[in-house]
Amino acid sequence: MKAGYPVAEPLLENEHDLLPEFFRYKDEGCDLAAACLNCPFPQCIYEQPGGRQRWLKMTRNREIIRLFTREGKEIKELALMFGVSTRTVQRALGKTLIKGERS
Repeated sequence: MKAGYPVAEPLLENEHDLLPEFFRYKDEGCDLAAACLNCPFPQCIYEQPGGRQRWLKMTRNREIIRLFTREGKEIKELALMFGVSTRTVQRALGKTLIKGERS
């Protein structure tokens, strides 16, 4: 069911308690999920300062560690793949380099 409310109209007093299908908010999601209700994250990454950037860096760093430890990629090769400096790759690998964890 789709309500055709104009967006500029202020909320009514009882509108805070309406079911989602009767509320005029249109859930368009973001670039990471098609809809907020289908989002895989427990908390919206856009609510925290730098949340999206932090999530992207964590994902990149996990992939760097995986490629280094499991596929044996070199640091220079990883830097070229991800478009970052070799020092950024070394920081992402962090303790992995110290422990010598490589398959």
